[in-house]
Amino acid sequence: RNKTLQMEKIKARLKAEFEALESEERHLKEYKQEMDLLLQEKMAHVEELRLIHADINVMENTIKQSENDLNKLLESTRRLHDEYKPLKEHVDALRMTLGLQRLPDLCEEEEKLSLE
Repeated sequence: RNKTLQMEKIKARLKAEFEALESEERHLKEYKQEMDLLLQEKMAHVEELRLIHADINVMENTIKQSENDLNKLLESTRRLHDEYKPLKEHVDALRMTLGLQRLPDLCEEEEKLSLE
């Protein structure tokens, strides 16, 4: 009888251990699933950051190109103005010798354009 009781106790402990084992296996499976979801979310964020960095690089290149274009236009405008100024003075001098009024300056023409 003692052996039967001992066997029943061990059987109950074995059953409890088995249930704990199954429970722990379920928990482990859930933990792994959660880890997979977290890794997927991490990768989505990594991809999002990669895209943001790519956009930043594109914008930096666009800004550099725009600054270069602006500098080229400024230089071109300076050269044209340097060409224009003596030519206008010469034309105004010729007009004065013919008794004509001098032509309006660029800034005067711009005012007329902006008012119109």
